[in-house]
Amino acid sequence: MSEAGLKSRMLDLIAAGELGSDGRLPTERALAERFGTSRRLVRLALDALEVEGLVWRKQGSGTFAGQPSDPTGDLAARIAGETDALQVMEARLCIEPELAALCALRMTDAEVARLRMLAHRQVEATDPQGTELWDGALHRLIAHCARNRPLLTAFALLDRIRSNPDWVALRARARVRNGASLAVTLSEHEVLINAIGAGDPALARQAMYDHLSTRFAALRAELDDEMLLSNASVMDGKVAPDPSLARR
Repeated sequence: MSEAGLKSRMLDLIAAGELGSDGRLPTERALAERFGTSRRLVRLALDALEVEGLVWRKQGSGTFAGQPSDPTGDLAARIAGETDALQVMEARLCIEPELAALCALRMTDAEVARLRMLAHRQVEATDPQGTELWDGALHRLIAHCARNRPLLTAFALLDRIRSNPDWVALRARARVRNGASLAVTLSEHEVLINAIGAGDPALARQAMYDHLSTRFAALRAELDDEMLLSNASVMDGKVAPDPSLARR
């Protein structure tokens, strides 16, 4: 098995959501046995995934999916049930354009190259889970490379809340049904990355705002459609009202 093939298998494992609440991957030995390959190749694949921001390592504890846990995690868990997807998008519109503007001033050429690589990986994704995985990695890299700890903490809080599986599924439906297609997202990411790479903070800020506004409009339209369908089913006497739609 090639390194690229092994990376793909590991990404499938991560995207399947079977790693447990802490996101820890099996040991290198267990991964080698699972995929019928060598520990050396497993280590190389994990190195590549770490560079891409999809896994992180803690000495003595193992390898974990995503990024290191943030103290905001407990707070996110407490308030997740008191907010909804639209409120989170409103907050993202306040925070992420400024992160993009700071990135235009502070990102290195190597980091911009990583952004382009993540956008390319999203093009290659073959399912909604993979699309969300690479999209999240791209936005997290922007947040980290802005090099502003208070803004990063605010972003981490929102990122943790929006990882709710129901909200992930909702975003995927909105992307397909309401005009915010993957092609649109990819085009907006390209404009955003070009602005950051050009070192233009005003253009980067506007590009991120435009991108999130597209997603916001699609999300709102998807929720409106689902509410209409739910109300129609209730009027037909087929199902009971679904109160969760009002909280998403």
